[in-house]
Amino acid sequence: MKDDRKTQTVLITGATDGLGKAAAVLLAEHRYRVFAAGRSAEKREQLDALAKQKNLPLKTLEMDVCDDASVQKAVSAIYQEAGQIDVLINNAGLVYVGAVEDLRLEDWRRQFETNFFGVIRVTQAVLPKMRERRAGRILMMSSVSGFVTPPLHARSAAEQNRFGQPKTVLHVVVYKFRDNVSNYDRERAINGIKDMAGKIPGIKNVWIKTARNQIKDFSGVYAIEFTSAEAAADYSESPVHEAWSKTWQEQRENSLSFQVTNP
Repeated sequence: MKDDRKTQTVLITGATDGLGKAAAVLLAEHRYRVFAAGRSAEKREQLDALAKQKNLPLKTLEMDVCDDASVQKAVSAIYQEAGQIDVLINNAGLVYVGAVEDLRLEDWRRQFETNFFGVIRVTQAVLPKMRERRAGRILMMSSVSGFVTPPLHARSAAEQNRFGQPKTVLHVVVYKFRDNVSNYDRERAINGIKDMAGKIPGIKNVWIKTARNQIKDFSGVYAIEFTSAEAAADYSESPVHEAWSKTWQEQRENSLSFQVTNP
């Protein structure tokens, strides 16, 4: 393991129990600086005690991924103490089990607010500074319920499938055009993404958004869904992509890309 990993800062949501807690402890044992976020004060105290006992670079903090102010407060505290966030692991989630006709709409909304919108909320809080640094990783924890739906798990399957189908790769790019790029050239560059979708095998879907969002100096975002990891790798080596990418690189001021993979 490289020495520079020892100083990398990791934020994990839902990190005071289950897989989140296990990941927090494991990463801290490998000398990552871990901030373990969670709602339960009791579970945070237990994890802090474990970190102290094992002398781990791990600290808990309060965060409710369903609350804008809570997320902003926690992320700001990390930046103030650590200076940066190198890795975000979106792990927080919950599940309600029951027959569709027996479940309340309030439960459906709560699960989507946590498992889907909570991911977006925390990602939006962390992504701008990653883009400024042009470095960072964002990992999404999902559920097998998005692939195989067991009895009484319809809500969980619906929410998890928001992140894609099995054996796909979603490549996301957040970008900003250079100020001197004309609207015509911007439109042509964006349309080039759609054009590639029809010429390169393995591209399943393309999503494009060019309107400004909550991220400062954010010109747009596009995402390409591939049918497999192999298709995503072939895409980067395709002559069609290479030709388009040359123009794209000349027109962008900066960008940040990441991939979400469903095994």
